[in-house]
Amino acid sequence: MPAINPYLSFNGNCEEAFNLYQSIFGGELMLCRFKDAPQEESGGFPVAENERERVMHCSLPVGSTILMGSDTSESCGQTVKFGDNVTINICPDSEAEAKRVFAALSDGGKIIMPIEKVFWADLFGMCVDKFGVSWMVNYEHGKKC
Repeated sequence: MPAINPYLSFNGNCEEAFNLYQSIFGGELMLCRFKDAPQEESGGFPVAENERERVMHCSLPVGSTILMGSDTSESCGQTVKFGDNVTINICPDSEAEAKRVFAALSDGGKIIMPIEKVFWADLFGMCVDKFGVSWMVNYEHGKKC
């Protein structure tokens, strides 16, 4: 059974929000910034200088779930609209399952980022299904989100 985790998007205050959540729920907060990602010339993506300190990804275990989040990056074409800033992150058990799930979720919807190899995972893709629900499919061999 794949893991499913909520993913929250913020406009520059992700770290502040997750520090609050950590103070409430406990757990170890994992956080990486846009400046920590490979640069465009090494397979990464361009990030504006004023966005380099923003949170690219963070995670906080809360019970059997992992609460995940990031700041948006306008230089990467991302925006956040509060009320629509929650995405469901699913972590299939195999590469084949990741591709199948992504194809099924994106069918009739909109692909935001095609499922492909990225520097943090074997496969990652983002889409909005035909019902308007935002999804991330994240597969890394031998790991559960």
